[in-house]
Amino acid sequence: MIPGADEYGIDLAVREADIDSLLDTTPDDVSAAPALTFARNVFVPLTTACRYTCTYCTYYDPPGQASLLKPDEIRDIVRMGARAGCTEALFTFGDDPDERYERIHRELEEMGHDSIHSYLREMCELTLEEGLLPHSNPGDQTYEQMAEVADVNASMGVMLETTADLKAHGGPRSKTPGQRLNTLRNAGELGVPFTTGILVGIGEDWEDRAESLLAIRELHERYGHIQEVIIQPVVENERWGNGEPDLETMRRVTAMARSCLPEEVSVQSPPNLAPVKELLDCGIDDLGGVSPVTDDHINPEHKWPALQELREVADHGGVPLRERLPTYERFLPDSGVENDWVSEPVGDALRAEGEAGERYRRVRGGRPV
Repeated sequence: MIPGADEYGIDLAVREADIDSLLDTTPDDVSAAPALTFARNVFVPLTTACRYTCTYCTYYDPPGQASLLKPDEIRDIVRMGARAGCTEALFTFGDDPDERYERIHRELEEMGHDSIHSYLREMCELTLEEGLLPHSNPGDQTYEQMAEVADVNASMGVMLETTADLKAHGGPRSKTPGQRLNTLRNAGELGVPFTTGILVGIGEDWEDRAESLLAIRELHERYGHIQEVIIQPVVENERWGNGEPDLETMRRVTAMARSCLPEEVSVQSPPNLAPVKELLDCGIDDLGGVSPVTDDHINPEHKWPALQELREVADHGGVPLRERLPTYERFLPDSGVENDWVSEPVGDALRAEGEAGERYRRVRGGRPV
């Protein structure tokens, strides 16, 4: 049983036989993708407060040190992104700040907000006004929290990381796989195009990796909402000194993901963290959100590659490189009519006249770069 699944009423039938079968997968069992995609984005670290203290994460700051971006700062970031030709604003923060973060909650209250989610909604609305599409990754969310912000996001995401109960998540403030799976289920029930993934090398074993991928697949089969799955290696940093997965591990687990997941679900490998050239034949077809103007605030020591470096990766694999929107093409309406996946605010933005609308339309369908 997946830890925490009962508490959240998560009913997943991950069979041992399926795990065993997936464990037999090797890179020889999958094929290279016919093309690579990426999204051009800006990174918006809404707050560095987080209720959890995962031992591999350098993103969060303790109470008294955590920051909260103000509206003018966010407007400057998204305007800079729009000028650079970006289409996505990636909002990220640690999971819902708990009561220890008194100053963060006081600042929110002073701006008229009773939660980080109501503030996120206002900033997503600001972002749409400025001509970028919000993609929010606010960690674990209840159905009500996600519903509060879903319609002002082109897509959303949270890393499942693993279905295992690990020491890296331990301590008095620990997250459980059940919470993460509940967030994935909430996204499916709300019809949110969703990004998730697994984190490799934080203490999980091969059975855990297989189970995690199969759990993601089963939720996608129920709701059809998973647009991409990230296969991300843990990297050493000031809080994590327990090593990184080697190349053979990343090749095998990436091939497992491609073999396990339906064809319409992309397998993403982050080019600032993973050896992407050596993973092309393992089935990756997406390089994620890459920013020409902002840092990767979750992994600040690992700079985003320049566009020319992405072209070199694609050239190495002999495949075209295409830019995409934060919402994958199969979730977008073919006409001007909204569908179940695209909300009215996002649909209005996609159809807008002027510079932002033209920028979105140029990227629709996968613009060659």
